Amino acid sequence: MWLKVFTTFLSFATGACSGLKVTVPSHTVHGVRGQALYLPVHYGFHTPASDIQIIWLFERPHTMPKYLLGSVNKSVVPDLEYQHKFTMMPPNASLLINPLQFPDEGNYIVKVNIQGNGTLSASQKIQVTVDDPVTKPVVQIHPPSGAVEYVGNMTLTCHVEGGTRLAYQWLKNGRPVHTSSTYSFSPQNNTLHIAPVTKEDIGNYSCLVRNPVSETESDIIMPIIYYGPYGLQVNSDKGLKVGEVFTVDLGEAILFDCSADSHPPNTYSWIRRTDNTTYIIKHGPRLEVASEKVAQKTMDYVCCAYNNITGRQDETHFTVIITSVGLEKLAQKGKSLSPLASITGISLFLIISMCLLFLWKKYQPYKVIKQKLEGRPETEYRKAQTFSGHEDALDDFGIYEFVAFPDASGVSRIPSRSVPASDCVSGQDLHSTVYEVIQHIPAQQQDHPE
Repeated sequence: MWLKVFTTFLSFATGACSGLKVTVPSHTVHGVRGQALYLPVHYGFHTPASDIQIIWLFERPHTMPKYLLGSVNKSVVPDLEYQHKFTMMPPNASLLINPLQFPDEGNYIVKVNIQGNGTLSASQKIQVTVDDPVTKPVVQIHPPSGAVEYVGNMTLTCHVEGGTRLAYQWLKNGRPVHTSSTYSFSPQNNTLHIAPVTKEDIGNYSCLVRNPVSETESDIIMPIIYYGPYGLQVNSDKGLKVGEVFTVDLGEAILFDCSADSHPPNTYSWIRRTDNTTYIIKHGPRLEVASEKVAQKTMDYVCCAYNNITGRQDETHFTVIITSVGLEKLAQKGKSLSPLASITGISLFLIISMCLLFLWKKYQPYKVIKQKLEGRPETEYRKAQTFSGHEDALDDFGIYEFVAFPDASGVSRIPSRSVPASDCVSGQDLHSTVYEVIQHIPAQQQDHPE
């Protein structure tokens, strides 16, 4: 009977009935097994209503719908088989399922009837899924000891203990891994195959597992891949490198470092080549060469790197040339400084000479006058003081003559009388002091007054 009523209501709801509208937030709801699930339903109408009827039906694929419960106004009529599992609070049409189990998965149909001047009907269908949450996955690698590049293969498997409807996704360095010439996946995508492995396959791998109700990512794991050596090169802390040639100054000790990209780390050997013969001189990544202890100025060396897991090796050749570039630079530097030193010395000599000459010119006449005055009698000195006084301005009038002064021992006084121009005077008689010249001129003026 209820099935017949539902069929009648559903066919009526398919017709356009604008007076009643039933809506649901989502037509698919995902539930967790063992938890309660709430199916919200909203309806509205704009006509007077004397009765409101709500009916919930449940159907599984390929089965007929089953009545769960119904209500008229606020009175609920449940099916006795499900009366403790499904709950409704009319006039609210929403349904509560508690607890949710796997058999509860299916389609839930809600039907609303409004009785007024006529009967209005509308319905909605909600699909419910039931799942267990995903537990944290664990990734396992085979072989666990690692694989050799271009030789071995590797398999990564993602294991999950709990969860339903699982979807697997592989991540490398946080980005999805896609199928390629070396990457392939199992049908469920829970296994990643790498064949063959290469250095580029090194990275941080993880497995992301999700289902409709949860998602969880595994811990990061890094596969062990043996490779190398790659990029073998030799460097030094001193000297000049041009290509494969190192130029070292005589007397310097130079340290060479040999390095290459490899896993596991390489073993290094240093080989010396002399007169078409080679011999190992040292093991290890570093070699020290003392140039002052080497007899030859040109030496050929070989650094050999070997990976004992991959079985691969590489070597690089280089030449060391010992020169006296440093001594030559030092000599050139001394030569470049010698002209500057010469110019500086000459300049200092000229400055000192000019200073000495200036001091001599400044202080030598004073000494001569002082010595001369100290050797004259006191009466003459007072007489000279009388004539050189400034009692009358006419006394200072005269012709002044400036002469050079020799040493005090060779100075002789000029007589106080006038000397005719025709008289021959010796060189010693012409020398006098400035004081005596001033003294002599006023005496002439007194002999010949105007």
